[in-house]
Amino acid sequence: MNKKRISVISLDSRAGESYGSEVRSLFGEYADVFVYNVLDGSATGVLPKADLFVVSTDAYGSAEEVARHIPMGCQTMAVEVSFRWSELRKLKEIPEGSKVLFVNMTQTMAREAITQLNQFGINHIHLIPFYPGAVLEEEVHMAVTPDEMRYVPKEIETKINLGQRSCTSGMMIEIALRLQLEYLLETKPFQDYFRSIATSNYSFDHMFAKSIRLESQFYILMDILEEGVIGVNECGEIFACSHHAEEITRVSSSLIMGKRCEKVFPYIDFSKCLKEKSRIDAQVKKINGINVSVEVVPVLRQDACVGAFAILQRFNDVEMRQNELRKQLLHKGHYAKYNFDDIIGSSQAILRAKDILKRMAASESPVLLIGETGTGKELFANALHLASRRKNEPFVAINVAAFPENLLESELFGYEEGAFTGAKKGGRPGLLEFAHKGTLFLDEVEGMSPMLQIKLLRVLQERELMRVGGSRLISIDVRIVAATNESLERKVEDGSFRQDLYYRLNTLPIMIPPLAKRDNDIFLLIDHFKKELCGHFTLTEPIRKFLKEYSWPGNIRELRNVVEYFIYTGHDSITMEDLPPTVLTHTQSRQHLTAIPHNLNTPASSPFKPDNSRMEVFWFILGELYTASEEGNYIGRDRLLIKAKERFLPTSQQEIRSVLMEMAEKNLVRISRGRGGSKLTQEGRMYWESNPMTF
Repeated sequence: MNKKRISVISLDSRAGESYGSEVRSLFGEYADVFVYNVLDGSATGVLPKADLFVVSTDAYGSAEEVARHIPMGCQTMAVEVSFRWSELRKLKEIPEGSKVLFVNMTQTMAREAITQLNQFGINHIHLIPFYPGAVLEEEVHMAVTPDEMRYVPKEIETKINLGQRSCTSGMMIEIALRLQLEYLLETKPFQDYFRSIATSNYSFDHMFAKSIRLESQFYILMDILEEGVIGVNECGEIFACSHHAEEITRVSSSLIMGKRCEKVFPYIDFSKCLKEKSRIDAQVKKINGINVSVEVVPVLRQDACVGAFAILQRFNDVEMRQNELRKQLLHKGHYAKYNFDDIIGSSQAILRAKDILKRMAASESPVLLIGETGTGKELFANALHLASRRKNEPFVAINVAAFPENLLESELFGYEEGAFTGAKKGGRPGLLEFAHKGTLFLDEVEGMSPMLQIKLLRVLQERELMRVGGSRLISIDVRIVAATNESLERKVEDGSFRQDLYYRLNTLPIMIPPLAKRDNDIFLLIDHFKKELCGHFTLTEPIRKFLKEYSWPGNIRELRNVVEYFIYTGHDSITMEDLPPTVLTHTQSRQHLTAIPHNLNTPASSPFKPDNSRMEVFWFILGELYTASEEGNYIGRDRLLIKAKERFLPTSQQEIRSVLMEMAEKNLVRISRGRGGSKLTQEGRMYWESNPMTF
């Protein structure tokens, strides 16, 4: 039998080795178990394929990040942890009423573990969450910890190490089912393991007793499913009723086995399903005063209906489960992952930027990161947070430009119950609240609407906010780090960005250098991306010279794409013929524009010689305006920017605006107010016709 491959991914190595050891103890004979973790870098890049990836919920920040590291088509599931009964017995021996620190890596992890202990009956002592950065505010003489002794205060007299929390029985069952090793579930190692792990759910002893008499995997699945399951045979006689179905219908499975379905469950259309051999789609039924979704599915074998299953799910259970998952994702994703050592480069430009930011980290003032797209502004924001006194608190990042105005408001400020259609019961805190005591990173802050600018200004000034639809003020302590790839000064000038907010955010501004200004950093980055992407190639001298002199309009993001492209060329030695088409197109465009003569025959009434650095953009704009003029149309800055991107011309909206203003001063163009756009004057048309450029 070919061995399966199981990959375990965690945030830190100690937890990963613990999870991997437990999985290996049960599946080692049937599967090779590999362990990766984020903090030592082994879980970066695309990981080798495996039959199953078991991922700790704190390893990656989001589902999108998980997808970047795990190959397509591979099965993925979450690590679930619990305590062993032997560990709980230690806690039971602690005198009633004792104050005990529960020490863990983060506040969230400590609180989650305490809640789990309460569910297991550890309610006779007062457990106090403690974590790096927490302050010991009362006299406590005892501490317990899940193998995090390094964070226990030295002055604590009695210390109990419970060891790393163990993987749950449900997690081991799911691994067996996903790898089609369900026959292992009845073996002694598995039964011994299941009996050792604490659970507040269905009795595993009873479940396995049933599994011996019937088909074990069927009953295991029934009780780990969130939905209630009721099964009938071809005669309509009940042979199965899961624990969840008992709770929903308020019947005892032991009293209904073998009885006719229509007598016990008249509201479930088993008879119709068996007769027509077809699925009955989910319908809303009122069962014991609760809205329940009921779906009936036939079991067919060689065109004969041999039974049917009803799937029952309470509406409130669905909503609560979804909200809980969202909450977990929000909390697990709010941490910084990169420090200054992760910023690769030895050029003077990058070393100076890192040095300035390290000094800024000691301040509490807002920081404004200014740089072109793809320069790594979020990486610098991560590093700034981890170098600050807030390093043990949340780091929350959001791209302002990625959200429409109404959604961005609720994401940032949260909302109260009933604030708008679809608002969840009880409301929801916003990202500003999640970032309390930590750092909020606002990427592309220039895209924020005037209304939200006012609300953000109040947060900065008063350190308080009000949720959407709310009436109470909530105090918060958040450091703002903003980033922009446009000139906020020009946006202040044209009225699209508030001047008072600009001066608040611009307290500590810093320029992030573009890749073209970073000398030989490009080759250090190429080596880094090769390693990350598991690629192998060498650069010929002509390609090295080209890459060093190339303008890199997309900066580091573009460089990573180029490295990935080189890997997929299949060539060990990269030459000029291996350059991506987009890079070649951009290079040819620049070479053509460099050849434009400087002694242009300009009309006497409109002498105008554009700045050399803007010549490319000037002729592009002039040509587009001429084309629009021929059609009798105006053309706006937004449309010009789109056309520039289509032609791989690196520019920005503020540069287009600046060139248009210069052209207007020379009476080459007429600029309409608002969004009316611009149009060539007669002198502008003459200027183009006397010096036409082809793009």
